[in-house]
Amino acid sequence: MDSYLDQIQLPKLNLPHFEPQLLEKEGKFWIFDSLRKKQLVLTPEEWVRQHWINFLIIQLKFPRGLLALEKGLLYNKLLKRTDLVVWDKSGNPYLLIECKAPKVKLTQKTIEQACMYHKELKTPFLLISNGLQHICLSFDSANEKFNQEKNFPEPPI
Repeated sequence: MDSYLDQIQLPKLNLPHFEPQLLEKEGKFWIFDSLRKKQLVLTPEEWVRQHWINFLIIQLKFPRGLLALEKGLLYNKLLKRTDLVVWDKSGNPYLLIECKAPKVKLTQKTIEQACMYHKELKTPFLLISNGLQHICLSFDSANEKFNQEKNFPEPPI
């Protein structure tokens, strides 16, 4: 597998290591998505998303059934897709994770894009990550503002 990673030149991320199932076919590299139970084209953004899925489930003990990938939502009459949403056990959106490729810098513009998705879902937590840097925000609904958090949120109840 390391030879695949060397060929693809994907960086080691600032997330716990895991052993993804990688395969090469039709001139492309693929990664197995354990949530959707299928192979996906391995893009830099997908690399980050799969690390987050593994981290949430294995390290932080988030229930697998509460994670949803690329949920469609309508924003300004445009269909957008969220990268990863965690739901609480009552079926309410709890955590929105916006994944970027490792080469994408987390700027104010990146944060604003994630905040647009947040306006629709109104999750208590929003996380933006390029796999190397992570920004975790909690939403204060009473004051309609975000606060930066030092730690990741606990699994939902």
